[in-house]
Amino acid sequence: MAFTGSAVCNSFKTEVLTAVHNFSSSGGNAFYLALYTNSASPTKSTTVYSATNEVSSSGTGYTTGGNALTNVTPALSTDTAVCDFSDTSWTSATITARGAVIYNSDATPDNNQTVCVLDFGGDKTCTSGTFTIQFPTADASDGIIRLA
Repeated sequence: MAFTGSAVCNSFKTEVLTAVHNFSSSGGNAFYLALYTNSASPTKSTTVYSATNEVSSSGTGYTTGGNALTNVTPALSTDTAVCDFSDTSWTSATITARGAVIYNSDATPDNNQTVCVLDFGGDKTCTSGTFTIQFPTADASDGIIRLA
């Protein structure tokens, strides 16, 4: 089974209402982006980070668990709250990834609570170069996480 599309995780939708996730750039939680192969099957029902079918960390320039994301304090765009992260990269990397999961590594009561699943729509490959995740513009139409 493979990725079935990008989605905000169902667990995140309720956790945001119980203050599990803090996206503030000052004093907020630590968020990570983990990359996965086309054998992974995360969906909107995924609740916690898992290393199963994650991109290999053996000689690829990738580290299990992914990259720490730099939070950009949420803002309002029109009537929509938008969360954004700074772009993230792996240098000197040889990676083939089908998608990613953003997760909160220090959420309470449980660590590694998922936020969203990102489906790249096909394998993305980098050979001995820089593999970059470029986040969209943080606005009401394009932001990676939007609450309208």
